[in-house]
Amino acid sequence: MKTKSKNAKSDELRPEYDLAKLLKQGVQGKHVKRYREGTNLVLLAPDVAGAFPNKKAVNDALRLVIQLRQLP
Repeated sequence: MKTKSKNAKSDELRPEYDLAKLLKQGVQGKHVKRYREGTNLVLLAPDVAGAFPNKKAVNDALRLVIQLRQLP
Protein backbone atom coordinates (compact mmCIF):
# COMPACT_ATOMS: atom_id res chain seq x y z
CA MET A 1 0.00 0.00 0.00
CA LYS A 2 1.38 3.39 -1.02
CA THR A 3 1.26 6.34 1.37
CA LYS A 4 0.91 9.91 0.19
CA SER A 5 3.59 12.39 1.10
CA LYS A 6 2.58 15.75 2.54
CA ASN A 7 3.58 17.47 -0.71
CA ALA A 8 1.61 15.16 -2.97
CA LYS A 9 -1.51 16.78 -4.38
CA SER A 10 -4.57 14.63 -4.38
CA ASP A 11 -7.43 15.18 -6.78
CA GLU A 12 -10.42 15.50 -4.47
CA LEU A 13 -12.25 18.19 -6.43
CA ARG A 14 -15.63 17.49 -7.91
CA PRO A 15 -15.55 16.90 -11.66
CA GLU A 16 -17.37 20.19 -12.40
CA TYR A 17 -14.48 22.25 -10.96
CA ASP A 18 -11.53 23.05 -13.20
CA LEU A 19 -8.44 23.29 -10.99
CA ALA A 20 -6.39 25.05 -13.68
CA LYS A 21 -9.03 27.79 -13.96
CA LEU A 22 -9.34 28.13 -10.19
CA LEU A 23 -5.58 28.55 -9.74
CA LYS A 24 -5.33 31.14 -12.53
CA GLN A 25 -7.93 33.43 -10.99
CA GLY A 26 -6.56 33.35 -7.46
CA VAL A 27 -4.17 35.89 -6.00
CA GLN A 28 -1.33 34.37 -4.02
CA GLY A 29 -0.49 36.16 -0.78
CA LYS A 30 -3.54 38.42 -0.89
CA HIS A 31 -3.95 38.46 2.88
CA VAL A 32 -0.35 37.89 3.98
CA LYS A 33 0.21 41.46 5.22
CA ARG A 34 -2.82 41.34 7.54
CA TYR A 35 -1.85 37.83 8.68
CA ARG A 36 1.65 38.97 9.61
CA GLU A 37 0.27 41.92 11.56
CA GLY A 38 -1.65 39.48 13.72
CA THR A 39 -5.22 39.47 14.83
CA ASN A 40 -7.12 39.79 18.04
CA LEU A 41 -10.50 38.26 17.42
CA VAL A 42 -13.10 38.52 20.15
CA LEU A 43 -16.53 36.96 19.79
CA LEU A 44 -19.27 38.94 21.45
CA ALA A 45 -22.31 37.37 23.01
CA PRO A 46 -25.39 37.92 20.82
CA ASP A 47 -27.02 40.32 23.29
CA VAL A 48 -23.85 42.42 23.52
CA ALA A 49 -23.31 42.44 19.74
CA GLY A 50 -26.90 43.56 19.27
CA ALA A 51 -26.23 46.69 21.31
CA PHE A 52 -23.70 48.00 18.77
CA PRO A 53 -24.45 48.96 15.17
CA ASN A 54 -20.88 48.46 13.90
CA LYS A 55 -17.25 47.80 14.88
CA LYS A 56 -16.52 51.53 15.38
CA ALA A 57 -19.19 51.71 18.09
CA VAL A 58 -17.69 48.67 19.83
CA ASN A 59 -14.19 50.16 19.72
CA ASP A 60 -15.41 53.55 20.96
CA ALA A 61 -17.21 51.91 23.90
CA LEU A 62 -14.15 49.86 24.82
CA ARG A 63 -11.91 52.94 24.67
CA LEU A 64 -14.30 54.69 27.06
CA VAL A 65 -14.12 51.75 29.46
CA ILE A 66 -10.30 51.92 29.32
CA GLN A 67 -10.37 55.66 30.10
CA LEU A 68 -12.77 55.16 33.00
CA ARG A 69 -10.59 52.43 34.51
CA GLN A 70 -7.59 54.78 34.47
CA LEU A 71 -9.34 57.42 36.60
CA PRO A 72 -8.14 57.66 40.23
